[in-house]
Amino acid sequence: MVPAQIEKESFAIIGRELEHRGICLPAEEEMVTKRVIHTTADFDYVKNLYYSEGAVEKLRKALREGACIVTDTQMAKAGINKKALGKYGGGVYCFMSDEDVAKEAKERGCTRAFVSMERAAALGKPLIFAIGNAPTALVSLYELMAKKCVEPAGIIGVPVGFVNVVEAKELILEKKEEVPCIVARGRKGGSNVAAAICNALLYGIQEKG
Repeated sequence: MVPAQIEKESFAIIGRELEHRGICLPAEEEMVTKRVIHTTADFDYVKNLYYSEGAVEKLRKALREGACIVTDTQMAKAGINKKALGKYGGGVYCFMSDEDVAKEAKERGCTRAFVSMERAAALGKPLIFAIGNAPTALVSLYELMAKKCVEPAGIIGVPVGFVNVVEAKELILEKKEEVPCIVARGRKGGSNVAAAICNALLYGIQEKG
């Protein structure tokens, strides 16, 4: 089977299993959740993924209008379909591994995640933050929003881990009335999940023409 056939069959299997479990996903969220399941083979995301009101359409609108994506890992950056994003004028940024970011963080006694979020805020562009690894990036983003240093077009908050992960995600949910967000509640997530959500949003725009 060629890759396209494998993906098609995988989504068909996911659909059948969801039906067998008696799960009917909301239409707006369906393909995003299914792509995360496809990426992880983990059906827990049916209940773990939280969508703020109208999040999928609001995030797609931002992407259609040229919003860029900021990630916290090179892995997430690599996994996002840049051709699909570039079609609308957007690009992907990740500052976490930049040498000057590491140097500045050390000099200031703060985290690379905080400096990275500051760098992103200074871009002066509409931004969707897709965080899949560093909960400190979400905390830093929350603090910058509180100071009115950045107004994200959207937040995908799906870091994975055990330390401050749940708490960081809940901070972002406090902003759900202010900014569209998709959050994987609990410990699960990852850079692959962040990229999968971004791609699902982009592919959904293409499918709607």
